[in-house]
Amino acid sequence: MRTLFIHQNFPGQFKHLAPAMKARGDDVRAMAIEGVGLKDVPMWRYKVDRANTRDVQAWTREFETKMIRAEEAWKALKQVEAEGFDPELVVAHPGWGEGFCVEDVFPSARQLHFVEWYYHANGADVGFDPEFSAGYSEPGRVRSKNAMNLLALQQMDWGYSPTAWQRQQVPVEYRDRIEVIHDGVDTDKIAPEPSRRVNFASGASLGRDDELVTFVNRNLEPARGWHVFARSLKYLLKARPKAHVAIVGGSDVSYGARPDTGKSWREVIWEEVRDEVDQSRVHFLGRIPYPVFIGLLQASSCHVYLTVPFVLSWSMLEAMSVGAVVVGSDTTPVSEVIKDGENGVLTPFLDPKLLAERVAEVLARQNHYQRIRDAARQTVIEHYDLTRKCLPAQLALVDRVAGMTRRVHA
Repeated sequence: MRTLFIHQNFPGQFKHLAPAMKARGDDVRAMAIEGVGLKDVPMWRYKVDRANTRDVQAWTREFETKMIRAEEAWKALKQVEAEGFDPELVVAHPGWGEGFCVEDVFPSARQLHFVEWYYHANGADVGFDPEFSAGYSEPGRVRSKNAMNLLALQQMDWGYSPTAWQRQQVPVEYRDRIEVIHDGVDTDKIAPEPSRRVNFASGASLGRDDELVTFVNRNLEPARGWHVFARSLKYLLKARPKAHVAIVGGSDVSYGARPDTGKSWREVIWEEVRDEVDQSRVHFLGRIPYPVFIGLLQASSCHVYLTVPFVLSWSMLEAMSVGAVVVGSDTTPVSEVIKDGENGVLTPFLDPKLLAERVAEVLARQNHYQRIRDAARQTVIEHYDLTRKCLPAQLALVDRVAGMTRRVHA
């Protein structure tokens, strides 16, 4: 089967699916702006050389940004056509606009979309945390972000979302064409190693028995609870005088606005709390290689995962897969996976003191929480295992969609 993957940062969420299709003999190609690509997968790259127009009405700027991308992707699709590749199936992440003109260049190609997020002015991430809601006083600014999402939902033949929560955000009239299939966790490789220790630049060598608390964001920012976690440390480190904290994450912004000060959220929040914290027991690791990250999770006595009601991070499931005790925010994407007291611990997102108490309890009773470690891993094996559940489901969906008649021309 001839398949074209489209993702602005390929392979992105297709890092397992694309090579699996290649391995079974499919003719797999890709289109992207950035991304490392994949071995033996030919890729067309395209550039976006201009930004949106700053003097247009503010609510339209994001749509214009995506139309700029759509135009450049259309040119790339014409290049794909000119070079003689005629895909039977296009698998796309349409969120940035790149899939907009697929049916104009390849009208018979079936379209399978990765449906990651549909925005809401109320009831999800926007306005959830009052402290960081000032920039969302205009609901039209949020609703306008769905213009490309709606066009993509209309064009796709079928879609899939990683979690039921993410599928639920999509308007009801499109949900019956969206499967729930997670990207998958390689539980054979991402597995417990209770004796794992991690060496820090300070000279400390720490493992589970040393009360090592881990916290991971792609970037340290409010949407993923960095401010709540940082504010919890003055309570936690006082309650557990031997505990250490390892913090992984960059200083950019993945979601939401940047601070008005010109500094990063990492700097702003840390400046607020650092004088109340024993800094010798807090280790900022920045961004680290993936194998080091997995080793850190394996050494963790307690892993904290916080998020507003938004897309669920891979890191939480990876922590559960290595048998970490996860203390997670009691928000919908987390509670879809974690059942409080069964395979993890839930705590209110906006309460740093209670978060500290929950983590301190885990540290104080490590043996008691072994059953939760075991249950956490079993949850991932049963519902999110890559090779035995998620990837087979993705491949089956790919074949089913490839066999469909194009919906828009039916």
